[in-house]
Amino acid sequence: MAQQPQGNPLACLGNIDPELFKLIEETRKVTYSEQAGGLSRKYKILIAMAIDASHGAAGGVGSLAKQAMAAGATKQEVGDALRVVNMICGVGSMHTAAQGLKDMF
Repeated sequence: MAQQPQGNPLACLGNIDPELFKLIEETRKVTYSEQAGGLSRKYKILIAMAIDASHGAAGGVGSLAKQAMAAGATKQEVGDALRVVNMICGVGSMHTAAQGLKDMF
């Protein structure tokens, strides 16, 4: 079975379909890489966090906010990303964001 990152919510897929899990992990690594495209890892993760907020994925918001901050994002940048998602997707995304961030701030 493929080595699975600790805390990865998709890790159970490796037990079901190791090949699919490997593909997902390779895609994730390329997507968030500093070498892929023109955006820094920090901004890519902030975008993903905003998308999770818009889709109701509170756990993803919290996890991605932590990852973004580990990549150099500030509390202000997390807030700015949430302002954008609020403008585009509405207040429902803010409820999701608050649930995902309640233990961080």
